[in-house]
Formats: sequence, C-alpha cells, structure tokens
Amino acid sequence: MTTGAEAGWHDDILGPGYRALTLPLADDDEGSVVATLVRFDPSTPEPQRPARAVLYLHGWSDYFFQTGLAEHWHQQGAAFYALDLRKYGRSMRAHQTPCYTDDLAVYDEDIEAALAVIHADLGRRASVMIMAHSTGGLTAALWAHRNPGRVSGLMLNSPWLELQGSAVARTVSTPAIAQLARFQPRTPLPNIDPGFYNRTILKDEGGEWEFDTAWRPTPSFPVRAGWLRAVIAGHAQVARGLRIDAPVLILLARRSLISARWSEEMRAADIVLDVDAIARRTANLGDLVTLARITDGVHDLALSAARPRAQFYGHLTRWTSAYGWV
Repeated sequence: MTTGAEAGWHDDILGPGYRALTLPLADDDEGSVVATLVRFDPSTPEPQRPARAVLYLHGWSDYFFQTGLAEHWHQQGAAFYALDLRKYGRSMRAHQTPCYTDDLAVYDEDIEAALAVIHADLGRRASVMIMAHSTGGLTAALWAHRNPGRVSGLMLNSPWLELQGSAVARTVSTPAIAQLARFQPRTPLPNIDPGFYNRTILKDEGGEWEFDTAWRPTPSFPVRAGWLRAVIAGHAQVARGLRIDAPVLILLARRSLISARWSEEMRAADIVLDVDAIARRTANLGDLVTLARITDGVHDLALSAARPRAQFYGHLTRWTSAYGWV
C-alpha cells in the first residue's frame, strides 16, 4: 500500500513488507513518550485502497512480531497495522520504566494516534476492527467501552479480563496492592515468571518463533505495583459490566496449566492465564459476544502449533464473515 501520508515511515525490523512510523505523544513524568505503528506494506500492486483495516495491540512484556496475523488479514483484503504501545518494544526509550503505566486509559492517546494515521491512509470512512492479545485485550475492551461507535468489532485473543483464581483473588489482593502502589508505584513485585511460556514458543527452546529477547525478555519485565493496581481496576470494571456496542469475538485456549514445574504439556495449554475465569467474564462485555475455545492452544493463540493455529485463523475468518466490517 503506497497511499496516505508517507513522511516518517521507514523500513521495519521485520524485513521486507513491513514499515514503521513513530507517533509522538505527550510527555509524561519520565519525559518524552512515543508509540510505534507498524504497517504491512507488501509490494504487490493494489489498484485501490482497502476499505477495511485491522489494528493489533500486543500483550504485557511483548511487542508485535506475529507476521502470520499480517499475512492473514492481507489475504482477507484488509490493511493490517500493529501498535507497539508506549514503553513497549519499538517504543521503549532508555529513560523509561519498561511497560509501565498506572492507568490503562493513558493508552487512549496511543490508540487515537494510530487510528488517525489509518484513516489518513485509507480514508475517513474506512472500517476498522481492533484485534488485541492478553493485557492488550483488556486495554482494548475498556477503550471500546469508553468510545462507542469507533470500530466495527473487537477480536480478543486470550484477553486478560480477570485475575487467576477469579474475583476472590482480586478482592483479597486489591487492598495490599493499592497501599503499595499509593506510596511506591514503581516498586517491582517478586517476579514469578519461570520462563516456561517463552520456552513453549521460542525457536531455540523447541518452539517455532523468533523474537527480540531484549523487548520480550525471560523472565518478563518486572511487574510493578502501580501497573498491577491499574490492571486490577480494569478487571473490576469488567466485572461490573461494560457496554461495548460493537460485536466482540473472544478466543481462548481450551485449558490452562499453571504449574511451578515444567511439563511438555505446557506446549498445548495456556500457562499464563486462567481461561475458565476469563470465559466467565465474556458475557459482561456487551450485547453481542462470541466465545471460541481452541483445543491445544497456547496463551497467544497465533503462536500455537499448526493445528490449533489453523483453528484460530478459521474462527477469525468465519466470525468476520458474519459480524465484521459492518
């Protein structure tokens, strides 16, 4: 795609077909802030601009590298964009606390900046759906609740809608986290990530995928008290109920396997989130919500083994044909 304002776009780290654009944002208490928009821009000739686009949001301690998503949506006739949020991946700067915010609503500015570029590229009437993973799924759901009428649909890949152990764990943990976050919001909490999830997907560990371990480290970046308080507040809002006016697709692995010991079975389960607790929250999002469960899927279903990955893409295609691009 060669339409739209091209100033500032440059070749992306993902190689041919991918372009990136730095989006300046308002400074915060750590200084200058940016987000980064990645566009799949294959060299095949396109006689006209697509009228449809997908904007992808990544999860916690993550960034966009899932090129299969870009290729899928291009084949479906949609322009594909991915957003590295402030202080993540391509958008991290040396003076910043990686991945940190104390309010998920701060990402509204990132999303709005990305949507402005998409509509500059494709036109004001272009239909946009948001696809988001894990914590990005929580962020996208809350944004859509606050911003009715802005997108044609939400597709949430293992969205983090509730704490492990359901609302009981959230209720018990909230006062202690809130107290710590009030006085020491950037205090890192004990890191309980044993590295098992990256082991299931990283090519060098027997998985299929390669990614930048400086942007997606093992163990993950530290979870900080202020950030966790913001996430718990988002979970509480979901529990009270959202009113998302667009169709919503929730995709989850069939089962979770949370354990302190490694098992090869972890390559065929969500070992990050409690998928059953999340499934119980899906009805709280809006009036039209579809739930799909993927047998042998991992936490990021786009990174699952071939068979569950094909099931994941099949659900996207069927759901989009019924509810997308309205």
